[in-house]
Amino acid sequence: MFGRLKPKVAVLRLNGVIGGFGPLRRGMSLQSMASMIQRAFSMKGLKAVALSINSPGGAPVQSSLIYRRIRDLAQEKNVPVLVFVEDVAASGGYWLACAGDEIYADSNSIVGSIGVVSSGFGFVEAIRRIGVERRVYTAGKHKAMLDPFRPENERDVAHLRTIQEDMHTSFIDLVKRRRGKKLKGDNLFTGEFWTGKRALDLGLVDAIGDLRTVCRDRFGEKVRLVVVGEKRGWLKRGFGLVGTETSGSSWGFDLGAGALASMEERALWSRFGL
Repeated sequence: MFGRLKPKVAVLRLNGVIGGFGPLRRGMSLQSMASMIQRAFSMKGLKAVALSINSPGGAPVQSSLIYRRIRDLAQEKNVPVLVFVEDVAASGGYWLACAGDEIYADSNSIVGSIGVVSSGFGFVEAIRRIGVERRVYTAGKHKAMLDPFRPENERDVAHLRTIQEDMHTSFIDLVKRRRGKKLKGDNLFTGEFWTGKRALDLGLVDAIGDLRTVCRDRFGEKVRLVVVGEKRGWLKRGFGLVGTETSGSSWGFDLGAGALASMEERALWSRFGL
């Protein structure tokens, strides 16, 4: 009986790369997170939802969708959202952090990287050396733009930069709307990133602190921190696989795609020295 009277905080862990990264390794998406977000806000006797964020970013659209679902439920349930940055909340990770009414970080957390990046490789010289001829047939003269096996085209690059600028503007507008007059400095939106201590000076976070200490200070030492986890079947529990059907004929391809996904994920983390 008395246990029910204890203040309760739902803890939702937003960890990893945002978006799809292959059939065997997938990052956060609204599809994968929707159920956990809903359960976090549906608990009875809820004082707050705490987001524990550790993400180097990823897909802008999934960042936006997850952010919007959290904000919609926070307003619908009239529940405050507290964000706690662990190692990193950069790029899309900081987009998610903006879902919080208050943002806390460790002094050594990496925060920021408010920008948009696209990366890839060019293989034109490589295939030329081994005697491979690239053949591409399209309906629509720009359908094969940015093909890594063809020479870079200035018009294609300019088009990509226009798309990046649109996304960057959306990101900047979100940060300004959520952080408002707390923001300080002229270089907040250049893609740079900072330690939590410096991010506090710039107004990107509200205070230095960790989840347990802040929640106990605010709601009392008897506060219950209830971690909302993913409901997984035996296959996921045993092997850490996503819940997709895989035929025997595609298993080798899936393993290769998973390896490439791991490399891409590793590259995202390494940008921040992690």
